[in-house]
Amino acid sequence: MYFKSITAALLAASLTIVPAETAQADAGDFIAGAIIGGIVGANAKKQRSTRRTTKTYRKKSTRSRIPSTQEGRSIQSSLNYFGFNAGTVDGQLGQRTRNAVSQYQAYLGYPITGQLSAFEQNLLTSSYNRAQAGGYAVQQQVASTPDGTRGLLKSYRAEMAGQTTTASQTIVAVAPQPVPAAQAPLATASLLAGAVAPATGGLPNFMGAGSQASLASHCNTVSLITNTNGGFTTLASMSDPNVAINEQFCLARTYAIAKSEELVSRIQGFTPDQIAQQCDGFGPAMKGYVSSLSLKPRDAVVADVSSFILTSGMSPAQLSGTARICMGVGYRTDNMDVAVGSALLLFAMGEGVYGELMGHHLSQGFGTARRADMAVSWYQAGLAAADSGAAAVFVPGQPERTELIRAASQRMSGVPAAATLPQPVPASTGGLPTFSISE
Repeated sequence: MYFKSITAALLAASLTIVPAETAQADAGDFIAGAIIGGIVGANAKKQRSTRRTTKTYRKKSTRSRIPSTQEGRSIQSSLNYFGFNAGTVDGQLGQRTRNAVSQYQAYLGYPITGQLSAFEQNLLTSSYNRAQAGGYAVQQQVASTPDGTRGLLKSYRAEMAGQTTTASQTIVAVAPQPVPAAQAPLATASLLAGAVAPATGGLPNFMGAGSQASLASHCNTVSLITNTNGGFTTLASMSDPNVAINEQFCLARTYAIAKSEELVSRIQGFTPDQIAQQCDGFGPAMKGYVSSLSLKPRDAVVADVSSFILTSGMSPAQLSGTARICMGVGYRTDNMDVAVGSALLLFAMGEGVYGELMGHHLSQGFGTARRADMAVSWYQAGLAAADSGAAAVFVPGQPERTELIRAASQRMSGVPAAATLPQPVPASTGGLPTFSISE
């Protein structure tokens, strides 16, 4: 009865704003999160009370519902320092902060979204920290730059991209060394491999535990390398398949986060932080299945996850909606059990294109032990789904992406280019129906 009341409250909240034709498909499906993570009764009661208040009261309290975080204060302080007015440093990333972010993006030539990508945030805050620690030398640099403090951003970005190297650059995380343009793709192979190499020493680990390295930091490094090399790897320019795979891995991560945030924006009565707490409940539930990726064949893993789905007590629509939201949350918070576990659920429910993600994680060792040999079958399943006409869920505007991943994954695994890929995984795994959350 307790969870039913929570579920009803969440469903009612979602229906107050989401159109009827999309309520079940998007926000309404997040009711599964309440079952997985659990919202304390007091919080659910508070949300119901808030919905009963007048329109005037809700308008006045809108600002207070924006979570205040230390990360938010750091972003606002950095924006203000470089002349992008984010207003009072209160940690609440509202409209004024988003306007400042848009100005920052426009100044540096990035797409104007009002939302910071992981790389844009790292550049902004690390540049601010470096400027604060630079003392008189920074003041001299600002005085000699026509753009004032803003000019520091372009200077520091150039150094992060490897164009120059200074002693103070150690403040900036994971800055690559300069590489000649002609040799850049070759030189980056060891850097990308080193970024995720597991620690040595101590007892061997046979339980399938993955690297604890930060995927967010890794993708910052990948972004810097991509900029240094003059853009993303294409089929025609690919000389190092590992570089191409890492670029597509990080692009998929970015798209998963963006899709999650789109769905979260449709949920009424809960803050992003509360939703993230819900998604944390996915981690313990899926940890064993994620670890088994490096220990069991693909079909055995899928069978295990399918059994979990059948005994979860939740409908496929609930699990699918929750997985889409929580996958992005997991990537944003660097919780690989949540991110990979969500992708596993979607794959086991017949959405074969998500096999790409398991291939990436196994080939690079994030969230699971690095097993390039076991990554092959997951890549093949994802590619087979794409070949059969499944809609692209990552980077749909990149027409050659499927062939790029095919060529890169085959070269990394030693599979001949003419190898025939297996047919798509049947949708009958575990007896679950095939479905789509969109209507």
